[in-house]
Amino acid sequence: MRELPGNDRTVWQRRAKRLFDVAGSATALVLLSPLLASVALLIVASDGRPILYRWRVVGRGGIPFTSWKFRTMVRDADARKSELLGLNEMSGPVFKIREDPRITPLGRFLRRFSLDELPQLWSVLKGDMSLVGPRPPLVKEYDQFSEWQKQKLSVIPGITCLWQVSGRNEITDFDDWVRMDLQYIQEWSLVEDFKIMLRTVGAVFRRRGAY
Repeated sequence: MRELPGNDRTVWQRRAKRLFDVAGSATALVLLSPLLASVALLIVASDGRPILYRWRVVGRGGIPFTSWKFRTMVRDADARKSELLGLNEMSGPVFKIREDPRITPLGRFLRRFSLDELPQLWSVLKGDMSLVGPRPPLVKEYDQFSEWQKQKLSVIPGITCLWQVSGRNEITDFDDWVRMDLQYIQEWSLVEDFKIMLRTVGAVFRRRGAY
């Protein structure tokens, strides 16, 4: 995979970003542990197990890894996806629809406030993900990427990114999403990561583009 201009981070910069990720994810996991436990109990009470959704995605350099989200859909959601492909509202290989019938009532609430994303903090602590970076695609989605789109995975993927703070699902052209990721890679700095984190908090409370 070709390295992008601006992706030549020094050893110090990479270590600083990793320290930021470890400190941030560890602190969040501790502080949010009562919330994580509460969400887990609500999922069991409303729709039973499993609590977590096994998320098989692609990381830096095209290497697959497994992450986890709180389950927000019915248990057979993956099997039913083929029935809904004609309703896809996102151009390109990514699947997004506003009124997805597979989402449970509780799941819709969790998605509205991005609470389903919280288990990914463990992936950040492990090093598979970063707090800020291009969102990781599903393996099947990545297989359909063009070569220039694969450049978004020249860095470790993240929980939040420019796409999420710039409209999220309101952006329906996948190429525009990728261009935002490449812009992030080329202009990366720890200061920019911190700004995106702050903007993410605001976007979550405004619920902009969430569904």
